[in-house]
Amino acid sequence: MDLRQLKHFAAVAETLHFGRAAERLGMTQPPLSQSIQTLERELGAALFTRTKRSVSLTPFGEQWLGHVREALDRVNSLPEIARHLRRGEAGRLELSFVSTADYSILPALVRRYATLFPDVEIALTEATSDVQIAALCEGRGHAGIIIAPADSALPATLAYRLLVSEPLVAAVPEAWIADGRIALADGRIPASTVVEQPLIIFPRRVAPAFHDLVTGYYARRRSAPRIVQEAIQMQTIISLVSAGMGISLVPASLRNLARTGVRYAELLDAPCLETGITWRRDYMPATLERFLAIAFDTSVT
Repeated sequence: MDLRQLKHFAAVAETLHFGRAAERLGMTQPPLSQSIQTLERELGAALFTRTKRSVSLTPFGEQWLGHVREALDRVNSLPEIARHLRRGEAGRLELSFVSTADYSILPALVRRYATLFPDVEIALTEATSDVQIAALCEGRGHAGIIIAPADSALPATLAYRLLVSEPLVAAVPEAWIADGRIALADGRIPASTVVEQPLIIFPRRVAPAFHDLVTGYYARRRSAPRIVQEAIQMQTIISLVSAGMGISLVPASLRNLARTGVRYAELLDAPCLETGITWRRDYMPATLERFLAIAFDTSVT
């Protein structure tokens, strides 16, 4: 069977008159009757009961009509669906992100995008910057929110734009403040105190720019960090701080990650961490184009 036969069946079922159905369809009655007979043979069941005076649906025809109408409605909606897909108003957006973005730029971006384009399926994946970059280079995913790498560290096949820059703060065990091991002045921690404490940090292989930013803070003070633990997930780092294993230098937005036993303290002359979005230069689905417009605060109408 084909779409034309389904339209023929629906027209006759709705008019219960072959002549009026043929007129609606812009055809003559004989080929319409032949089309219905061919369809009935293919289905192996009669769709209509015919007499000289009337046409009525068989019980089988009545049951099948609902399915046919649903199929025709879906076919009729295909041009509109195509328009929405072409305009990025429907479809799928595959976005990966570093854990730090979950406490800063990501929630607002996703919330606004989902509000403007509710018919787009958003697939979010948390991953470190190195994993995201590798996935994009292999053709997986649409874009990634990453910690800004050095220019030489980003493959030429990927584009990159800055989203947010924020200062680092110190995440400190509250117990160390309570027992006097660390003294804060107006909520700030002196650099001389920072460099004396054991440090919890990201491994350099997963976030080289972030790692170098932190270690550079120590180097400028002619000191080397005493790294006691490395962790990939920001939640893990904060948990280790809460457990009293050491301090950590984290983006200021991590204040949104409230954790018992952790105090966030401002750093004097704090370095700033940049977070941005990267995507393949040769691949721009409409859904991603819309997302980038939101991310860079340009027109999305």
